[in-house]
Amino acid sequence: MRVAIVRPMPNFSMDTYADGLVAGLRVVRPDWELTELVPRPVDRRSRSIVLRAKKSYERFWRFPQAVAQQSADIVHIIDHSEAHIVRWVNKAKTPVVVTCHDLINFFYRDNLQGSVQLPFVSSGLWLRSVKAMRYADHVVTVSAVTAHDTTQLLGINQSRITVVPNAVETSFQPTPLSQREALRQQYGATPETICLLNVGSNHPRKNLTTILQAIAQLVQQGIPVQFWKVSADFTDEQKAVIHSHQLEPYIHYIANPDKETLVQLYGAADVLVAPSLHEGFGMTLLEAMACGTPVITSNLSAMPEVAGDAGILVDPHSSQAIADAVIRLHRDPAYYQTLVTKGLDRAQQFTWENTAAQIAQVYEHLLQQPSPTVTPLHTRDRSPLPSPLP
Repeated sequence: MRVAIVRPMPNFSMDTYADGLVAGLRVVRPDWELTELVPRPVDRRSRSIVLRAKKSYERFWRFPQAVAQQSADIVHIIDHSEAHIVRWVNKAKTPVVVTCHDLINFFYRDNLQGSVQLPFVSSGLWLRSVKAMRYADHVVTVSAVTAHDTTQLLGINQSRITVVPNAVETSFQPTPLSQREALRQQYGATPETICLLNVGSNHPRKNLTTILQAIAQLVQQGIPVQFWKVSADFTDEQKAVIHSHQLEPYIHYIANPDKETLVQLYGAADVLVAPSLHEGFGMTLLEAMACGTPVITSNLSAMPEVAGDAGILVDPHSSQAIADAVIRLHRDPAYYQTLVTKGLDRAQQFTWENTAAQIAQVYEHLLQQPSPTVTPLHTRDRSPLPSPLP
């Protein structure tokens, strides 16, 4: 089989997904011919009108045309934000699959603020792109929650959706004790300190304000705690919460570490605290568990699918619930170790070979079936949701 994997412009999360999927397919289907199609990169941070025009031309005209001309049995667009390419591939009569990672922008219309130069224009283009998933032959979603959203928001019948979870890279694994101790000493953490970690953006849905309120409660109770915030810095509003509770001595901001350092941070932390309000999947949960770090996360959205019984699920709106979970892990070493073991076992289920094998079955099924009729846009399927992740 000839499979064309369609990548977006360079993007860390999508590159991780594409790299893992391709590597997995090469293992589970070694005889297949895989072609990776990549648009010409354009500086996404530039304010130049000329460069913006070049980016739009590349993304919405030249690259889709090149994809449509590719000789392949299956075209797989790995980013739902590029689903506008579906219409071009439809003209070539080639079966096309799209992976939908989340539809968060439908719920948080300001999600693009700060990440693009013209958020209102970008939101409109994003909406037009994701709506084109309606014309794909099949949609892969990374969680049952995202599958539900895809049906409810886009009217795509559940029979044309398959849930295939993400996977964790093998580089995420427990670190040697010497590295763990050295990194903790670097941030002034004693053996008694419970180091809490959060990795990701500072968007309101990440619920950082509630985490900070929980930390304030821990400090008031005399719990020796540190909070390591990795990736995006705190917003002005979040910094005001830190200042009002005088939390500065307990917080370290670590901007954009490389992958090796990120793995070390997961290993050196005692707990990942990630009580997001909405996620399409929840990759940091997997990464933490793979590194032997217990997780505290939300009891809603996709997080229970990922964590299973290997994490502590809390009401994300309750800072007290988050603080109580931290205290339990701090005071109950046996329970802590149980979650470490469960997390390691859980993470081993999410491999790129497993993900690739399930997606390969989607390809094979499509080629054995006549092209399905596109669901009318007003249709809302009421069939049962797909089964939870393993």
